[in-house]
Amino acid sequence: MAHFNRESNNAILLAGILALVVGVGVARFVFTSLLPAMLEDSINIAFAGVLASINYFGYLSGSVFSIFIKDIYTKVKYFRLGLVLCVICSFVLGITENDIVWVIARFLAGFGAAMALVVGSAIVMLKLQSTNKTKAMGIHFSGLGFSIVITDLVMRGVFSYGGDWKDAWLILAILGGFFSCYSAYILRFEKQPTNDVIKHKFDKSLFSPMVIILILAYFTEGVGMVVQSTFLPDIVNSLDGLSGYGGWVWLVAGIAGIPSCIIWMRLAHRFGSINIMMVAMLLQIIGILIPIFSNNIIMNLISGILFGATFIGLVALFMNFGGQLSKKNPVFIMGALTAAYGVGQIIAPLYSVALIEQFQTYNHALYLTAFIVACGILLLTYAKFNLKEATQCMQ
Repeated sequence: MAHFNRESNNAILLAGILALVVGVGVARFVFTSLLPAMLEDSINIAFAGVLASINYFGYLSGSVFSIFIKDIYTKVKYFRLGLVLCVICSFVLGITENDIVWVIARFLAGFGAAMALVVGSAIVMLKLQSTNKTKAMGIHFSGLGFSIVITDLVMRGVFSYGGDWKDAWLILAILGGFFSCYSAYILRFEKQPTNDVIKHKFDKSLFSPMVIILILAYFTEGVGMVVQSTFLPDIVNSLDGLSGYGGWVWLVAGIAGIPSCIIWMRLAHRFGSINIMMVAMLLQIIGILIPIFSNNIIMNLISGILFGATFIGLVALFMNFGGQLSKKNPVFIMGALTAAYGVGQIIAPLYSVALIEQFQTYNHALYLTAFIVACGILLLTYAKFNLKEATQCMQ
């Protein structure tokens, strides 16, 4: 069967998408879907912020670790380990409410998510038999949108049948286990003699001025996405007249994210990655600011659409552009980029919680977040007009 052919591009892309559903959806984003229910029943907003930061700290640790994985077979081993961690740690959240266990589980889930996204995406990029990997990787990163939609719909299904957030964690862990088996089967390489195994050394020369600016800009994007990816349902629910609508805005964000990677990558192919990154980040700023100025449900649905369409597309744009710059070792710069992204994700929930508790509103956190993303646009603008690498065609 074609779907079980390890050399089939369709099978490779499907396996990559399912790995993202496990690593990004089950291990990370479904926390956002379940947060309103958990806030009502078990945890407070401060601990939610701590758990989000811990999860992103695990993600950061995994991203940094991935930079030093030398050969492809070791990459595959840690990719599989990451999937296992994502499944087990999600299962744990459904059977205990011990704060220490939750902190450990969220850290390990973050580490596993990095293996699924960073290492998994590098494996997909290396396995694809495509002359235009930019477009193919756009399809792969659509898994980020699917990760939100699938896990959110599963959660809604559990709730509709009388289950609670604990049941949702358990069901999602079981579903993640099935998806992981397929991804682990497809995303592997045939063994070669030891002397033929390609090992990638740590190469400092890859950190050119363009790469450094790309890393700094991606840090600002890490900040930009995490406030809404952690709190968006609660932000909407806190607005006058919109209590209960937050989950729908989050679902719309995921739906908008599914085609966004393909669209953004096609635009990058035509107009250049740097230009399209800047446009996407500008649209993201608009989405971040909408809840401050409007409690209209249509406007906030637009905010969710802008968020889902841009943050998912920007992951694909930055990761693909970084992978192209790193040539034969995509996991190297992908890991460095994701590490910077992870630092932003750790910082943002902490300052957000502090500002929320001080002012009893999300507005100040959203203002600061929008400002930081704007700094990222300025960095990319400098790169476009001052660095030769930025003008090269990286398709």
